[in-house]
Amino acid sequence: MKVLHVISTRGPGSAGHQVRLLVRRLPHDSEVVLLAPPFDETAPPPLDHIADGVPVHRVLTGRDKDPGAIRRLLTLIRAGRYDVVHTHLYRASVQGRIAARLAGVRHVVATEHHLGTGVLEGRRVSPGLRALYLAAERLGEVTVAGSPAIADRLRSWGVPDDRVTMIPKAIEPAEFRFDGRLREAARSRLGVAPGVPLVGGVGRLEPDKRFDLLIRAIAEVPDACLLLVGDGPARPTLERLAVIEGVADRVLFAGAVAHTRELLCAMDVFASPGPATFGLSTLEAIACGLPALYATCPPLEERIEARTAVRGTHRLAARDRESLPRALRAELLCLAERGGDRLPARSAGSRYDADHLAASVGRLYERIAGRPGKRKVIAPLLAPRGPRVRESTFPLPGGNVRNA
Repeated sequence: MKVLHVISTRGPGSAGHQVRLLVRRLPHDSEVVLLAPPFDETAPPPLDHIADGVPVHRVLTGRDKDPGAIRRLLTLIRAGRYDVVHTHLYRASVQGRIAARLAGVRHVVATEHHLGTGVLEGRRVSPGLRALYLAAERLGEVTVAGSPAIADRLRSWGVPDDRVTMIPKAIEPAEFRFDGRLREAARSRLGVAPGVPLVGGVGRLEPDKRFDLLIRAIAEVPDACLLLVGDGPARPTLERLAVIEGVADRVLFAGAVAHTRELLCAMDVFASPGPATFGLSTLEAIACGLPALYATCPPLEERIEARTAVRGTHRLAARDRESLPRALRAELLCLAERGGDRLPARSAGSRYDADHLAASVGRLYERIAGRPGKRKVIAPLLAPRGPRVRESTFPLPGGNVRNA
């Protein structure tokens, strides 16, 4: 089976890592197309390290409704003669589904990795965005939701229940194994002295991640420093908040990184105060031997409900602003009692490991490939209003695809 993964992302992130984990494990001939903004034309694709022997292509596109990008995707898909096209994230799901059906691909799958309440990959969901997504969704066969919350939101948008399946996001625990040498190198580069407790948070710097709570909490934890790993529109606001709280000299911004292992090794306590998250970074943290404080992490919450809570994890109390600083102080006391020793690597269970992810997606491919593909009649989704054109109602200007 020949599979093409189409993903729209500007840099390394959880969706890109999910694709990387998949293509390294699926027993199929896989290729990847990255939909990148035009101003990133000379930048190396963030997924070019995906796996040895996996081709990574680039198609330049700067907007969701982009007939030129669809044309370039169409050319690539026709040339590749793929059995399955698997799209990831909103823009790829719109453009990739349309191009795949125009190319005659029989089996089209999509995965939604991020779909917040009223927010789509950092953007407010407008009626137009939702309508365009639903129009393109009809051209696929099934949409994979990366969490139960995403599955519920897809259904609330109007995606039929029988076209949604839930396969949880996953990590490869071995990728986050603690290494003392990495810890020393990272802390030296960051300017964190030996013995100084380092609290860390990982994620895109957006308001709903609530890193502002973490900055306010570190003001109540003397001598500890805070490391925020990630970038985003909230960074200037967070930097100003650190100044206001008088902790600017104790708050470090690492920016976006391709992989978080080294910086997780540098940390002593991990905290995720955002209430709207799957908690993938929390799973990475406990795989690195960190105590973890979290507002939301469904995999760990499942363990609590099963009365098998993961050691060294603590769920923050909702609507209690003192919960985070109080928990941080407690964890730093425990750290001192351990003499700075690391906790063992832990896991939320095999259901959230990369092997399970790949096996589940592989079974999905086999299931849809076992039934006849249906040729869809594509409506002029992106055609401008006006008189219908006899030859084609879907304008697709020419263009070339450039290999990464």
